[in-house]
Amino acid sequence: MRNWLMRSATPTQITNLGRLWLYVFGVVALLFLVIPTLIVIPMSFSASQYLEFPPREFSLRWYENYFGSAEWMRATTVSVRAALLSSFLATVIGTAAAYGIRVGSARLAVPLTGLFILPMAVPSILIAIGSLFVFAPLGLVNTTEGLVVAHTMLALPFVVIVITSGLLSYDMNQEMVARSLGATRARAFFTVTLPQIKFSVITSALFAFYVSFDEVIVAIFISAGTGGTLNRKMFNALRDQVDPTIAAISTCLVAVAITLLVLAQIFRPKASEA
Repeated sequence: MRNWLMRSATPTQITNLGRLWLYVFGVVALLFLVIPTLIVIPMSFSASQYLEFPPREFSLRWYENYFGSAEWMRATTVSVRAALLSSFLATVIGTAAAYGIRVGSARLAVPLTGLFILPMAVPSILIAIGSLFVFAPLGLVNTTEGLVVAHTMLALPFVVIVITSGLLSYDMNQEMVARSLGATRARAFFTVTLPQIKFSVITSALFAFYVSFDEVIVAIFISAGTGGTLNRKMFNALRDQVDPTIAAISTCLVAVAITLLVLAQIFRPKASEA
C-alpha cells in the first residue's frame, strides 16, 4: 500500500498520495450517484402493495404487472419505436453534419457546430413548448412522427459531438488518396472514411437511442393517450398512484442503459486495430 501511495500517478511526478483527495472525492461522488439506483432495484422485487425499503418479502408480482399490462406494453412499444427511428435519423443527419463541418470551410465550422449542439444548451421545457406550438398546426401532436422529429433534434448534439471527435482522430489524407485514384467523394466516404469511424457511429447511435428512450419533458407536451411514451405514463403513474411497478420499470431502464454501455464497449476497436 505504501509503495502504491508513493508511486508517480502522472508524468509530472505527482504521487498517488498527493492525489488521494481526488480519489476519495471520486468514490464519494460515484456512491452519491449509484446508491439511489441500488435502492430502487430491491424495491422493485418487493411483495408489498407500496414502495418500501428494505422489502420485507420478495416477489416478481410488479414485473408481472408491467409485462402483463396492455397499457404499459403499448407505451413501451411507442417509446422503443420512436427511439429506433430517432436514433437512425439522428445518426444519419449528425454524421453528415459532422463530416460537412470537418471538410467544409473553417470559418463556418464553429457557428455550424454551435447550431447543431444548441438543443443541448436550451432547457428542455422551452423545446417542449416550442414543439407543441409548431407541431399543433401541422397535426403532429400525439403522433409517432412528431415524437421522432422532436427526439431527433434532442439527440443530434450527441451524435455531432461523438462523430466530430471520431473524425478529428482520423487522417483525412486517406480519403484524399481514394479520391485521387478516381473515387467520388461519396464512394470514398463510404468505403474509406466510414469504416474508420464506425465505432463513433455506433456509439452515437446508442447515445441517440437512449436520449430518445429516456426523454420525458417533450413527451409530456406532444404525446398523450395511446400515443404516450413509457416515461410519460410513468410520470402520470407517479402523480396518480405510487406502486412498485414504477420501481420495476425503472430497474428495466437501468438494465437497458447498462446493456447499451456494454454494447459500446463490445464495438470499441481493440488496441491492435486503433
